[in-house]
Formats: sequence, C-alpha cells, structure tokens
Amino acid sequence: MIVSRTPFRVSLFGGGTDYPAWYLQHGGAVIGTAIDKYCYISIRKLPPFFAHRHRIVYSIVENVREFSEIQHPAVRAVLTEMRVEDGVEIHHDGDLPARSGLGSSSSFTVGLINAVHALNGKMSTSRDLALEAIRIEQDVIKENVGSQDQIWAAYGGFNRVDFGRDGGFSVSPVIMPPERRDELRRSLILAFTGVSRIADSLARKQIENFDQRQVQLRSMGQMVDEAQAILASPSRPLADLGRLLHESWRLKRELAEGVTTDQIDTLYQAARDAGALGGKVLGAGGGGFVLFFVDPARRKAVLETLKGLVTVNIKLGAEGSRIVVYEPQGL
Repeated sequence: MIVSRTPFRVSLFGGGTDYPAWYLQHGGAVIGTAIDKYCYISIRKLPPFFAHRHRIVYSIVENVREFSEIQHPAVRAVLTEMRVEDGVEIHHDGDLPARSGLGSSSSFTVGLINAVHALNGKMSTSRDLALEAIRIEQDVIKENVGSQDQIWAAYGGFNRVDFGRDGGFSVSPVIMPPERRDELRRSLILAFTGVSRIADSLARKQIENFDQRQVQLRSMGQMVDEAQAILASPSRPLADLGRLLHESWRLKRELAEGVTTDQIDTLYQAARDAGALGGKVLGAGGGGFVLFFVDPARRKAVLETLKGLVTVNIKLGAEGSRIVVYEPQGL
C-alpha cells in the first residue's frame, strides 16, 4: 500500500497571471501558501481475483477493465500517460470539499502522480511533480487551468512563484519573522459558502477576456511585489495586506461575469461591516471558499457575522506532496 498526502492551497495575490495564455506573453507572478488541509491518495496493485481489473474510489466507485473506461479524467490520464501495467486500486480522501477554490483538483493530480511513481519504486522531485501535473492537466486533459495550483501542491510552503515568457517558473520562499507569520494566520478567516462549482467554464471566460482585461491583470500581478514587501517588512502594519486584498478582489470581480454572485457580495459586505479589511473568493470564483483578512481584535465580530457558514482554521506553509505510507511488501 502506498499513500500520498498533498496539501491544498490559499492563493493570495496574482491569480489569473498564472494561465499560460497570459504569462507566455506577459510573464506572471503569484504569492500564497499551502495549508495544513490535505488530499490523500492510496494505491495498491489489485490481486487478479476480480471481474474488474482496476478499482477507483472517490465520490463514486468505478470498477473497470481498461483505462479508457475510467470516467475520472485525471485518473484516466495519469494511469495512461505513466503506462501503468498492473491492475490497481485507488482511493481518494480529502480534508475539505472538492471544487471549492483551494486547488483540490491539482492536489489530486499531483498526489496521484507521486503515488504511482512510488508504486513503481521511484522518487519524485517537487519540480518534476509540478511539471508533470501541469502537462497532464493542460495538455492531456486540456482543462482551463493555470499553473500555480500544481506548484503549491508539489512544493508546499509559503512562496512567491514567478512565471516566465519562456514557460518556465521559479519558486521563492516568502521570508518573514515567525511572529509576523503567526499574526497573519490569526488575521485570516476561511469560510465555505456551501456552493461547490466546476471552475472550467468560468476559467474559460476569464481566459477569453484577457485581451480586454490587461489593465486589471497587470495591476493584480504588480500586487505580488507589494504584498511581498508588506510581509517582509515588520515596520509596515499587516493591515496594509488586508486593504490590498480588498483592492485585488475589486479587480478580480471585473475579469469575467460569474466571478461573484449576489450571495457572495452580501456575505462580503457583511464581513466588511463587521470589521474585515479585505477578502476574496478563492479559485476561479462563483462559490467555494471565501478568505477574509481581519484585524485579530475584530475576529470575534466577523466570525459572529459568518456563524451560518462553516469556517476552517488553517496553518500556513504546509509541506508539499509526500509519501506518508510506503509498504510495497503489502502489495
């Protein structure tokens, strides 16, 4: 039995500039963090005693003979591309809901790639995991996804990621004193709207709008520099980050119709009225998780406003995808 553990992520600034359609022309940058909420993938070779050859268990159960019969696009693509020859059984478990803006799809893909490599007795570097997941999601499955989620899942950490016009990327840790990181953690509230959504169609709309939204995207990309400067400078109040987050959300909602909804706007304004300095919908938008930045002194008041929603406590800078169980003798 092999089990991989892969983190979800919270993207703070620069989202949208991580799509190849943007950064291959203009470059791009994002800043954010992996969090201590995870996707777990277990895999083992399936004994040849069953009518099915492969068993995949997630929100549904698939028992199939051939990879081509698998409905889950990432599982089908990974097993096919990695030329798995044996029958396998795969189980997925997640700490938080899928399709909720935390990069869960890419965490799944990265975790599965890592687990399959381990099944074959191979170790994977963070960079190799990220590149392979980007290739499978963008080129094989042809999903409308950016390139940051796969990197957070593979590398973990609290990082800045820069994307070059040549298609390459670099990952740099965000340096800040421990007490500042703790203050940031206490300033963030993660709340689930209760709405899960498939981000592909909304992401496609944003990509189609890139030529008409260059001003917004350039401004959102420049905010990465400003956010990094705020985090790295103890002399600057962390509240500046909350106000910057509010400005980023104002720009993000202009990228495409559907990024926000009446429910989200009402929720966001209520949190602001209670003391939140800023916030954003995570991922492509339209639902999922909303992140708020709150002065710790106002945290209780904002949480009271959000009492109808599930809120999640998180730690920042979780480690990237890891093999946490490796028992090949049990296969």
